[in-house]
Amino acid sequence: MPDETGGLRERKKLATREALSAAALRLALERGAENVRVDDIAEAAGVSPRTYNNYFSSREQAIVAAVTAERASRVAAALRARPREEPLAEAVTEAVVEQYTSEPAGEALALITSSPRLRKEYVEAAVAMRQPLESAIAERLDGAAALAPAVLAAAVSAATRVALAHWVRASDTGGGFVVVRVERSLPDLLREALAQVAPALRAAQG
Repeated sequence: MPDETGGLRERKKLATREALSAAALRLALERGAENVRVDDIAEAAGVSPRTYNNYFSSREQAIVAAVTAERASRVAAALRARPREEPLAEAVTEAVVEQYTSEPAGEALALITSSPRLRKEYVEAAVAMRQPLESAIAERLDGAAALAPAVLAAAVSAATRVALAHWVRASDTGGGFVVVRVERSLPDLLREALAQVAPALRAAQG
């Protein structure tokens, strides 16, 4: 019974988080991110502002969560699903690329790139993959040095952030219009960035 109660509680928390992030994105698309208040998001999701603050520390975090939800755990799951005989460097690269090829498009992408705060939050969201990825790497490096999985996961997370930061850039034309420039494909940038981490991944595997 306690397990069932705990599971129900977690599902309710997840549903609330999803409702808040969905409301944040919808309102931002309708009004513009700068015109959305925390109170507006909470009201649209049917919760109190205090409840909102239990889930998100900023408006930007809630908006970005709508397009990056659960990606961190999906990267780790994708790594676990890779063949055990596949070299770690290749497995990590493919797991990350696989989960980042389904990117926000259209209005959501334009919204994120139009705001420096949203762009920053979107890039920083990659940090969330470090902890779940550390566990997945540790499983593949049975008997490795104690710090190796943590260091490697941090390096992969940092490389991913660099690739994201270079992927989409926005420039203000001065008249209130924002031009979105996708300079290179995200998979290409991710592979290039993660190639810098590959030697360490190979060395850890021995």
